[in-house]
Amino acid sequence: MSKLTYKDAGVDIHEGALAVEKMKNYVKETFTKGVLGGLGGFGGMFELDLTGYQKPVLVSGTDGVGTKLKISILKDQHDTVGIDLVAMCVNDVLVQGAKPLFFLDYIATGKLESDKIADLVKGIAEGCKQSGAALIGGETAEMPGFYSDDEYDMAGFTVGIVEKDKIIDGSTIAAGDVMIGLPSTGVHSNGYSLVRKLFFDKLNLSIHDQVSELGCTVGEALITPTKIYVKSVLKVLESISVSGMVHVTGGGFIENIPRILPEGLGAKVQLGSWPELDLYKFIQSKGEIETREMFTTFNMGIGFIMIVKKELVEDTLKAIEAADEKAYVIGEITDNEGVELC
Repeated sequence: MSKLTYKDAGVDIHEGALAVEKMKNYVKETFTKGVLGGLGGFGGMFELDLTGYQKPVLVSGTDGVGTKLKISILKDQHDTVGIDLVAMCVNDVLVQGAKPLFFLDYIATGKLESDKIADLVKGIAEGCKQSGAALIGGETAEMPGFYSDDEYDMAGFTVGIVEKDKIIDGSTIAAGDVMIGLPSTGVHSNGYSLVRKLFFDKLNLSIHDQVSELGCTVGEALITPTKIYVKSVLKVLESISVSGMVHVTGGGFIENIPRILPEGLGAKVQLGSWPELDLYKFIQSKGEIETREMFTTFNMGIGFIMIVKKELVEDTLKAIEAADEKAYVIGEITDNEGVELC
């Protein structure tokens, strides 16, 4: 009987070590002064600098990329979905007003290819740099027989910090407050099960097909990374008292806005108050999707919402512009529960 090895079972430890070597520089580029130690430890260490904090609160978040990974796999482009992974986590803790401190990742695949894993981590590192978070740890799992050779999944975890009396929890939101929307870069990381059904099943398009209405290929339109709002929003919070914020993810406007509203309040969204993306025009038209369904599934061109008192609107818009970000007044808070599109 021949002797079995781990590699015979489908797990290549050497390739895993090679992946770590290839990703080292990407990871090191994210290190901030709080990072202790380097790669290869059993735990990532981060020294908290609490200067200026009286009652610091840690805010944690975790998320994945979802079936957008199918786009990356079909397109054979793996260096951007890591940005999506970071964005989905850091934008969430930002909603509470927290500054991301560090990030960890988990990547599972059927067959570990060092170049592909390095590209995935390259994207994660880029997302960390965009948000100011240090990438202090991660795990790569080769799982033959569980995933097919070319498949992989990703999960991310972040921890941020905010002063206790500066936590933004929506409790001060009142009827008459104004919603200010920050534009998205596209579909971000939500709604891809519907998107894939439309493009690949209903329209029978391939990832490389050119779409004249979009001015690019299917793959190019759908792989655009999720926007990270951390640095611009934190800059705005330095001078503006914001009542509440929303990261528009799965569930779109309809599900996400009510999450931060006090009981008894709702929101009125003014359609047409921000530029409509060609991608959403195409999806709605070709899919014959009702408007409310679109707003329950997608971000519709607005990826992040800040809610402020009416008297602060002009100052907020100026602060957002000073942070090199665009913004649109997209609606207001009402006494009627739910989200109204008008």
